[in-house]
Amino acid sequence: MTDETSYGFDTLQIHAGARPDPATGARQTPIYQTTAYVFRDADHAAALFNLQEVGFIYSRLTNPTVAVLQERIATLEGGVGAVCCSSGHAAQIMALFPLMMPGNNVVVSTRLYGGTVTQFTHTIKRFGWNAKFVDFDDLDAVKAACDDQTRAVFCEAIANPGGYITDLDAISAIANEAGVPLIVDNTSATPYLCRPIEHGATLVVHSTTKYLTGNGTVTGGCIVDSGKFDWSASDKFPSLSAPEPAYHGLKFHETFGALAFTFHGIAIGLRDLGMTMNPQAAHYTLMGTETLSLRMDRHVENAMKIAEWLENDPRVDYVTYAGLKSSPYNARVEKICPRGAGGLFTFAVKGGYDACIKLVNALEIFSHVANLGDTRSLIIHSASTTHRQLTEEQQVAAGAAPEVVRVSIGTENADDLIADLDQALAKATA
Repeated sequence: MTDETSYGFDTLQIHAGARPDPATGARQTPIYQTTAYVFRDADHAAALFNLQEVGFIYSRLTNPTVAVLQERIATLEGGVGAVCCSSGHAAQIMALFPLMMPGNNVVVSTRLYGGTVTQFTHTIKRFGWNAKFVDFDDLDAVKAACDDQTRAVFCEAIANPGGYITDLDAISAIANEAGVPLIVDNTSATPYLCRPIEHGATLVVHSTTKYLTGNGTVTGGCIVDSGKFDWSASDKFPSLSAPEPAYHGLKFHETFGALAFTFHGIAIGLRDLGMTMNPQAAHYTLMGTETLSLRMDRHVENAMKIAEWLENDPRVDYVTYAGLKSSPYNARVEKICPRGAGGLFTFAVKGGYDACIKLVNALEIFSHVANLGDTRSLIIHSASTTHRQLTEEQQVAAGAAPEVVRVSIGTENADDLIADLDQALAKATA
């Protein structure tokens, strides 16, 4: 494929990055289960280590199977490059790593996955970084939160758990004015439903564990580089604009241009943090991407039907699915996610916390797991699990109040899923 940008999404999700194996002619991308790679000679080795030539050195840094996945996800997102790593949480740290120094902060949405809230509230402080949590529907508050120490703005395209859709165009305008990159977690939407780079995002992160793989088999993460940010426009990002001592004074942005962040992510991020994706995980995710559009269409179709049924059920207080006309985020669907509002949302059960627990225990088709984006329909009571470490105020702000359950609607028969919810709600609210 010489010009991948000219093909449609359904073609790219199968072919982007992949070519028949030159040694064997294998059509599916092989799993290159190897630690290291033989150099042609001493000069070749030196050129690779000096970043003067692109190639494979050691699988903590690069691997041919992982490289195909990186190119595929970058192509689907409309980026210039990508770095795959061991998990979505690893992707978030690796996205911030070249941008932040002790004392810097990142302005983040209050509507985030509970594990991300915990990572940004507590863990990043160990690096000397700080997070400012803001309601991203309040644009003035987002703007006011950006100060001289802000180095990034972070949000989710479709927020987990509530399925809220972020106005990426408005947020990216604020980030641009502040002279910092917008990082968008696109896990819940996938590039099939939303392409954040087209709405001004600088970097896109994924938990590839979820929809991109789609079968609940492996963990992984990815950072996609738009290639559009000028890292040398200010002195805020010395890791990318200033001389790098580990490479004899090489300046990443000056040397690699649009691919500066991607090269830094591999040459320093993976080298020193070691958050490597293994080749077997990359293989599973590559197979998953081949059916991404087919699965997402079914996720959206099922989610819409089930959300409408739940909204009309007297045992349910409210449903947060953005695809519903009653949702305050419905107007953003066509603008941000024109192919649909995804397969993730929450609903509040009458009877509160106890009724939610009974509901989860009574379901038969839905699986009670701490995951989303699977072909199987999944449910979790966020307040007692994924958001348990948060205060009740934080839970409510994140869309994970005690009376709420999160559902990730799978690709099963929608009527069967409705019947399962119906019998479980009967037991939960009896």
